[in-house]
This record gives sequence, structure tokens and C-alpha cells, in this order.
Amino acid sequence: MEAQYPAHWEADVVLADGGTAHVRPIKPADADRLRSFYSRLSDESIYFRFFGPRPRLSDREVTRFTNVDYVDRVALIATIGTEMVAVIRYDRIGPGEAEVAFLVEDAHQGRGVASVLLEHLAATAREHGIERFIADVLPANMRMTGLLRQAGYTAQSQFEDGVVRMTLDLTPTDTSAEVTAAREHRAEARSIARLLTPGSVAVVGASREPGGVGQTVLRNLLAADFTGPVYPVHREVRAVAGVRAYPSVTAIDGDVDLAVVAVPAESVIDVVKECAEKGVHGLIVVSSGFGETGAEGRARQDELARLARSYGLRVVGPNCLGIANTDPAVKLNATLAATVPGRGKVGFFSQSGALGTALLQRVAQRGMGISSFVSAGNRADVSGNDLLQYWEEDDSTEVILLYLESLGNPRKFTRLARRTARTKPIVVVKSGGTPAGHSAEELGLPDSAISSLFAQAGLIRVDDLIQLFDVGQLLAYQPLPAGPRVALVTNSDALGLLAADACLAAGLEPRPPVNLGPAAGPAEYGTALAGELSSADVDAAVVIYMPPIPGKTDEVAAELLRVSKDAAKPVLTTFRGHLGMHPALRVTSPSGAASGPTPSRGSIPSYAAPEEAVRALAHVVRYATWRAHPAVPPPELDDLEADRARALVHATLSTPANLSPAAADSAPGPADAAPSSAAPATGPADPSTTGAAASSPAPADSSTGPGEPASAAAPAPVSSVFAEPGPPVEIDATELLSCYGLTVWPSEVVRSPDEAVAAAERLGWPVVLKVADPGASRRAGTVRLGLTGPEMMCHAYAGFADQLGEEVELAVQRMAPQPAVPTVVGVIEDQAFGPVVSFGLGEVTARLLLDQGFRLAPLTREDAAALVRSVRAAPLLFGEYGYPPVAVDALEDLLVRVGRLANDLPELARLDLDQVLVGESSVIILGARATLRTPAGPRLDGGPRRLS
Repeated sequence: MEAQYPAHWEADVVLADGGTAHVRPIKPADADRLRSFYSRLSDESIYFRFFGPRPRLSDREVTRFTNVDYVDRVALIATIGTEMVAVIRYDRIGPGEAEVAFLVEDAHQGRGVASVLLEHLAATAREHGIERFIADVLPANMRMTGLLRQAGYTAQSQFEDGVVRMTLDLTPTDTSAEVTAAREHRAEARSIARLLTPGSVAVVGASREPGGVGQTVLRNLLAADFTGPVYPVHREVRAVAGVRAYPSVTAIDGDVDLAVVAVPAESVIDVVKECAEKGVHGLIVVSSGFGETGAEGRARQDELARLARSYGLRVVGPNCLGIANTDPAVKLNATLAATVPGRGKVGFFSQSGALGTALLQRVAQRGMGISSFVSAGNRADVSGNDLLQYWEEDDSTEVILLYLESLGNPRKFTRLARRTARTKPIVVVKSGGTPAGHSAEELGLPDSAISSLFAQAGLIRVDDLIQLFDVGQLLAYQPLPAGPRVALVTNSDALGLLAADACLAAGLEPRPPVNLGPAAGPAEYGTALAGELSSADVDAAVVIYMPPIPGKTDEVAAELLRVSKDAAKPVLTTFRGHLGMHPALRVTSPSGAASGPTPSRGSIPSYAAPEEAVRALAHVVRYATWRAHPAVPPPELDDLEADRARALVHATLSTPANLSPAAADSAPGPADAAPSSAAPATGPADPSTTGAAASSPAPADSSTGPGEPASAAAPAPVSSVFAEPGPPVEIDATELLSCYGLTVWPSEVVRSPDEAVAAAERLGWPVVLKVADPGASRRAGTVRLGLTGPEMMCHAYAGFADQLGEEVELAVQRMAPQPAVPTVVGVIEDQAFGPVVSFGLGEVTARLLLDQGFRLAPLTREDAAALVRSVRAAPLLFGEYGYPPVAVDALEDLLVRVGRLANDLPELARLDLDQVLVGESSVIILGARATLRTPAGPRLDGGPRRLS
């Protein structure tokens, strides 16, 4: 039977130098591509691979190498444009073991192609039960041995007969995950750096028409005094805006690093091909007519991204405003916005192109500066995730502002944000979402859950654009507060009281306002502020200067700057109602922007009203509190049986009734006791290696082909079946929870009064009789508590029969110790965020008000503690409102274990622990139901590196 092509292995990837490539399985149609690839190899690369010269491949070799079964013999290739630049393969040689070999074209060595191919091949190998790779390497091939050792997997090597045999354990480790994340980070950061620091720019579609899109970008580039050459491209005209124009990108004399594309949508693909031929690194597509227009435009947009990535280009847009970099060494304004703020420390990302112009104007009006700006438009390629990778490394950026309409890969976003926010604050406005992305409703999570997950990652989520800049200007120019204690210095009783009330409402701790009176001048303000800042009981100060008549504005401002300079505590003001960075409150430094000096650290931000200042400060206090707690990994739990849990899930989902249609078609039958055959260790030398040769290389035509006896293969885990998602399977979760050290309070399903009495005798009186349906807890009259003997049990059973019918299924459960606080714990496998743990109290009022908290799995102990305290009814757990204090530490441990279970098992679509009673010394799980489902593929942020 012909092998089925595994399309899910295809991926666009970012290479170490910021370029892109396409990874996919090899196909028989790649025969000529393989011959061409081999002809470009150096003698040294061929020698390292075959341990001797081999000038060409025979037809039989080409046929064998391009015809694989995608199970026991697998090959992946990397392509750029239409050319193959690398190939990697494995051949199964025994149970759980395969020989690996790969080769990278000399011109592309050192770009990280081999490392990304190894990640992808390891994932495909694990999918088919292969646990180890074996490679034989010549001692002189240091690049190959270094690559295998630096992959992060457990590697062993042994020298024999002049060859180094390396064994690579493919079990993912913390080290391998860190290596993958670090490589992804460097590659994506460099890809954005190439966009924002071009040496030359071409504007394709720059016409003589005044106000045209192309000419607008061109004039903005020239007006910003871009430090490199600018090339207008137009098919007909010879000059635009006084600059020589070229008929095509390929006709330009010099190199082109960045191309701004402003041609009609139907012509963009042709421009991409021209840019690829010219060797352009990146594209800014400001043209509209793509995904925002409907299905046809979406198809055009997908083709744009696919083609650009296949040729190694990153794309910003389409339908975007453009990008800007205020670095004096670059001075790039490749946008449609004539106004770009001066030099500053704020990186700014906006999805919306139209809104981006207004946002840049607002930043400039406030007197703030930016380091760089990107408007991603439809985000066909470059997204906010890429910018986070870049800004984390960019020394010129200290604060990150994001305007997001949707989340393309929320799990990756929160992972990157959590790491970046440890050193650089991130402020985000998240609107309701668009069809092109994941809104809260599409995610299946309430908007409050998005806020919870953002808070877990250290993000400062604000409600609107005004707050975005309010918080951003405080972070950009003032230090972080050490706590919530706020001094208030004012010249108005009314404004001081408003500020104090705002502090209390925002969770801050205001000191009594210091009212200096309406006639207060520089000396009074300086003395009062210095006194407050010197107090150990003050973490920040809000100064209100609203003189009833014109006063000594500049002198007061100078005194505030002098006093606050060395305080190491944030000072913010309402300074005569000014919004932004008042000129008199700025500490200026030379700027590379045409607008002149811009504020630097130590400048004091001003707000139109005290309440706005306090609101901004409250956001920053919460962020500073999060950042003050060191990042810790999820705890090690030594009593887990994760392998038993996976086996339980595998057994449940492997029954024919629970398989997806595609998986059921491919499930082995009685005639399939052995998998398809594997190539022997003595098979032909394979040209797909950077120097790892097959064991005991044989002559080229000595292969016996695919008819040899097969070695036994380990079964693939359920989570690796890439097909349609299987049907949901609901199970009692008692055994699954036991694998993670959690015990469900025993109960028995009964169908008659006599069975109920017998069950109660076994469990021990007193007991509870309840409807067995797990959803019954939401209906009144479905539980009878405190049954102490057979007579009470029979009476309760008869009552249920009268109320719900004779066929109702009931359960008997031993009465849990009292007092206890009822809570509810859940897990949902969200399609975008992955496993999300929820928590709330089981009281009716809490359920009706949807008083829930959410955190991404896995959970640290700090995450679990924050989750418990995030719900409004949390005081009931801590001995308030007449409830006794309960074992919150045991509850937090339960949440950590549930989070670990959820993270380990992508097949866990849903888990409901309803209820969890939190007593004075322990927690008791009264009911637990799980829904299992074979996933259609890996989690969005799981598996080897790939672009969305």
C-alpha cells in the first residue's frame, strides 16, 4: 500500500540568522531536486558523509532516498524557494532505535538548518515509538558532533574503529526544551532586527500621484533622513519625489534589505518573487485587499505568507501602517504616518493600521519617545510574539506597549510575556477580538479568564488606549514602587481627597494628604515632597499642582525634579492638568529624531486628573509586586505515576468505539502484528547527513529494499495521532487522579433501596444519597445528607423515586467531615491557550456570579496561591464572615497536582472536581469526571519550532 504523505509534518521555520525555510517530508517527486542538491555539495561534505568520495548518486539510490514509508523510514527536507538546501532522515534498525543521518548544503551551513531539522525529525520519531537515534561520525567532523551534543538530549559517544558512534536519547528533557526555546528566541529576534535595521529600502509602487500610498511612504522615509539608500520602484516613471526610480526591484543597482510594497493586492505575489530573486530580507506590505476582505482575500494572504517564507523572507502586514525605528544610526520611518515620536525607550506594537496613525500622534502629543514601532495589520507572518522576542534583547527598549485585537498563538504569547516581563514591563490593550484571531468567546473562556492568564504572565492589562499611555509614561520615566503606600502632596483639599479615595478604590494605601494651600510655591512643594519621600512608610508620591492663579510653574517643576532625582521612588503629578510629559518636568537628552530633545529617565509624568494618576500607579504597583517574587519552576512531585496515567488514557481511547475515523481506518488488525519493515543497519549509505554515516557502509546498490524482516515498534502515544480529533469519551476520573496522588471520596452507584443500604454499611454511616448524574449539583433537591441508618436510607430512596422516577440512578457516599468550605476545581483544554485550570467556591451565589479564577498549567505553588486568592469569595477560606479557617495549603497542593495532570495529558479535554471540600486539615474530592479526546495535533506551543 502506498505510504500516506504526512502533511502535518510540514512547517515554516525561522533560521538562526533570521531567514526562513520550509520543512516537509520528502516525496518521490523530489528526485531531481535531490540530484541538484547533491551536485552542489563540496567534496568535504561528501567525504564526511560517506567516509570517502562519491561524485554522484545512482538512480537506484535516488529512488530509495525519495521513496519512504513515513514510519520506519522517514526523511525531511528543508527548502528555500524551489531548491532543497538540507535533508535529514532516520531508518529504524531495532526496537525503539533508528539510525539518523543528515546533510546541509555548504552555502547554508551555519544558519541553524541542521538543528531545526533534528528537532522536527525527533518529534516524528517519537510519534512512531522511536526512543534513540544512532549516528556514526568521523572524529574530524566537529560540527556534527557538536550539533548532536548541544541538542539538549542525553547523548553518549564511544570511539571504535576510527569512528565516533553517538547515541541520542530522544526523551524530552528540561535542557532540550530550554535549548529549543533559546534557539527560537535568537532566530525570531534576529529576523525582526533585520526588518528594523535595514541598510537600504525599496518602495515598490511609489508613483508620482500626490497622496498615493507608495509616495507617502517614500516621502516619510526621506523626511526622517533614513541613513541608507532609498529606491523608488515603478514600472513607468523615471523619478519619484526627486529620487531616481527603477522599473523593478531586480533592476536596482545595489543591495536591497527591505521592500515596502504598495501595489494592488493582485500584483503583490509577483513583487514577492522579484524581491526573492533580488535577495531582499523582508517585506512591509501596506497594500489592502487581503484577509480583511473575505475568503478570496484570505486565500491571497495565505499564499503571500507561504511564498515569502519559502524564499526566506519575513512579512509585516498586509494591510498595515508600516514600521519605524528611531535609532539615530537608522532613522527609519517606513510608515504611512508623517508624525513619528522622538527617540525613547518604548517599543510599540499595533495590529490596526488605521488606528496606528492616531496612536503615534498621541504618543508624540504626550511628549513620549519610542524606540521602535510595528503595525502588523493582518499578521500574515510577523506578530506580537516575534516583537516580544526582539524587544527582550533590544537594549534600546525598556517598556513594551501592545494594542492587540486578537491572539494568534496565546500559549506562546503568555510564555514569552512571562519571561520578558521579568525584566521589561509589558502593557497591553486587548480588545474583543476579530474573526482572524482568537477572541475570548472563540477561546471558550470568559474575558475575565484572559485577564487572569495575563496577570499570571506579569502583563499589565488596561481597559483602553488612554490607560495604555498613562501607564506607559510612568513605567518609561520613573522607577518601580516597592509597595502600595502612597504619599499625597497637594494644594487643594478637594483634589487631595479625590486622590485618597481613588487610592483606596484601587487597592493602594494612601497617607493623609499634605495640603500646602493654594499659594504654595517651589519651597513648600520641595520641602513637603522631600519629607514624604524620606519616610520609610512611603513607596510612591502623587503631587497635585493646580494653582488657582498662574504661579511659578517652572520653579515648582524644577524643585520637584531636584527632590525626586535621587529618591528611587516613583513620583507622578497632576501638573496644571497637563496630560503627558510637561516640558518643565522633563529630564532631556539629545534625540536622533527631527523633533528634538525627548524625555529620559527621571522625567515626571503628568495626568489630567488625580484619579488617572492613581489608576496608572495601581497598575504599576501590581506589576512591581509580581516582579518582586522570583520566578520559580513548578514543584517536583515525587509520588506521581505519569506513565500509568498515559497508559490509562491510551487504553481508554484505543478501543475501536473511541477512535477517530482516520485512526480507526489505520488501526492494526490481526494481520498487522508487525509494522512495516525497517532498513537494516547494513543498508546503503544515505546522502542525507552532515557527516553521520550509516553503520558499516555498504556499496551503493547493496540494499535489499523494503522486504526485510521488521523489528518491533513501540506503539505511538494517542497524543501523536494527527488526524481528526476523536469523539469525546467521558469517564470517572478516580483512577486517573490517583496517578497524581489525589483520592476521590469513595461512593457507590445503587439501583435499589437494598443496594443503597448495603453500600452504606460498607462505606460506614452516616452517608449521603444523591443523584449520580454529575450535573445534578446545579439542581435543587438532588442530595439527602446525614443518613444514619437503613430506615432513613429507604425513606430518602423512596423520595427520589417519587420525585425523579423509578429508573433514576443514585449514588451513596460517606458523609464528609464538617465544617468545610465547598469549592469547585476544573480543567479545560483550550484550543489556543492549552490546559487551563479554574477554581471557584461551590456556594450557589459564587456559581451564579461566575466568581472563578484561571491559571495556565502547569502551576507553580505561587500560581496556585494566587489562583485561590483571585476569587472574590476567597475570604471565606481564611476564617472571615463566620467561616472557620481551612487547609488552604492542602487546596493549593491539589491545584498544583491537577495542573501537572492537565499539562501532562493533552488528551484531557475537560476535568471537573465538583465538589472539593476544604476542611480544617485536609481536602476531600466528592466527585470527579473527565472527558478524554484524541487531539488533532500538538498544542499550539508544543513540538518543534515552527511559524504559525
